[in-house]
Amino acid sequence: MNKSTLRLRFRMIAPGYPGFNIFSRIARHTTALGPICVATVVSTMERWNVEVIDENNYRKFGPRNNIGQPDHSTLQTIRRADVVGLYGGLSSTIPRLYELAHFYKQKGITTIAGGQHFIEDNIREGLENGIDFVVVGEGEDTIRELLTVIREGSEPDQVAGIAFMRDGQIIQTRERAPITDFDRLPLPRFNLLRYAKIKYYPVGWIRGCGMNCEFCTVKGKPRAASVERVIEQIASSLEMHNARNFFIVDDLFGHRRDETLRLCAMLAYYQKAVGTSLDITVQIRLDRAKDSELLKAMHKAGINIVCIGFESPIDEELKAMNKKFGPEEMIAMTQLYHKAGFLVHGMFIFGYPLLDGVRLSFPVMERVQRFRSFIKKARIDTIQVLLPVPLPGTELTCRLAAQNRLFSRDCIGWEFYDGNFPLFRPDVPLTPEEMQSAIWKIMERFYRFRSMFAIGLNIFAFPAIIFSFWNLNSGWRKWYYTWRNDLLRFGGWITLKCWTSEFKTGLFSKKLKRAKQHLGETGLKSQHSSLRHENKRRSGHQTG
Repeated sequence: MNKSTLRLRFRMIAPGYPGFNIFSRIARHTTALGPICVATVVSTMERWNVEVIDENNYRKFGPRNNIGQPDHSTLQTIRRADVVGLYGGLSSTIPRLYELAHFYKQKGITTIAGGQHFIEDNIREGLENGIDFVVVGEGEDTIRELLTVIREGSEPDQVAGIAFMRDGQIIQTRERAPITDFDRLPLPRFNLLRYAKIKYYPVGWIRGCGMNCEFCTVKGKPRAASVERVIEQIASSLEMHNARNFFIVDDLFGHRRDETLRLCAMLAYYQKAVGTSLDITVQIRLDRAKDSELLKAMHKAGINIVCIGFESPIDEELKAMNKKFGPEEMIAMTQLYHKAGFLVHGMFIFGYPLLDGVRLSFPVMERVQRFRSFIKKARIDTIQVLLPVPLPGTELTCRLAAQNRLFSRDCIGWEFYDGNFPLFRPDVPLTPEEMQSAIWKIMERFYRFRSMFAIGLNIFAFPAIIFSFWNLNSGWRKWYYTWRNDLLRFGGWITLKCWTSEFKTGLFSKKLKRAKQHLGETGLKSQHSSLRHENKRRSGHQTG
């Protein structure tokens, strides 16, 4: 029978994290939106069966191997995939991605990979590690054309936005323009995700970001879907999956003020019309706190949690990141969010490399104390503190590479690129070990065991808190927020304990020692080379 008439199976896989980390717990309750969107497009094509496997949310009757990982050998036995897509949105999952690519490649399966990781030199690395095609850029249009070529057995040269190997040479086709008309794309189908349990449903609205942060991979002019599409995504998840909790994944909520107000008004109207309440989390800029009309609209829309990138309470680090506000301004704006009734999740980066000529003379514990003090003064409800990650293609990576400060990936692999490990030589007087221990010290003061006792006290205080307020809704909210924060702080303590326990049994300390030695040797060679070059230049100048 002609292959073009058979039904083929496309399996989209989000590779698992290399080990337990601070994101592991939430990952078990949600999924990445990108793989769902790509798989949804394939599901609209004729003669294709489609499924998504998220290895970080793999719980309901999924076959496992003898070390607890998803068992792809069994999956291939019960439901053979003809083409496998691999999500490379997180550099820390790349070793697992390559492992899966080799597994499927050895079984004669066509492998496709895409995501933010695959740029520049990483494209060649991917094609040399079991990947047949790398999708460069957004995948929805590319995957449709590429799968058609694969089914027909024709040459892929005319498919824009891909790279592949031919006769030992990398062929990279013409660049594909970014998608601007999102309404023509099908709504994400979460029922394609197998073996998972989703509590928090991701929602996409805006792609791209014009802030151009040095450390971020999300670039380009912001492109927004229509407000109606956002409402449709939420409504379909509510109707099909009884979803109540949503996370609008974009960094720029509030970017288009008028459209944001319209979205909030439609969300409030929709919830009233269907007689239900939604719990929505957004990522938003800190200075949107000054817009009281926007905050009121957000609150009515069911937006309860705002995620804010504070990054640092240290002026010198904020300037290196090109942030516009100082610590005191940030605290004042955070208080406006609290006053409007929002929970605030704060995101921080510790030990950000400073600009040339700038130095911090105070010791590491004073830096830690500044973070602690800021978090307490701002009354931030939950936090995450990470180290700077030199992600592929960012200006930060280029700056550190030019300064010969990056640890070699031959010593420290991609699996450590998750923000929990030092990946470069920090500014003096910091050491890599101090950087890593600092983020633990900040978070262990915040996420505490004693919060377990506060949970019980809050339960006993429930009636008194409720009836001490004339406004029942206000009383409930105040009690719930306190109880919720104590619960999350105790859960965070458990997460930190699990992470530190796994770290102690891992190999990173040995890898870091080898990386520091390697960097010292290459740095010394670089200095000697520069000195020889300078001596030759001077000698030539004197001779002339």
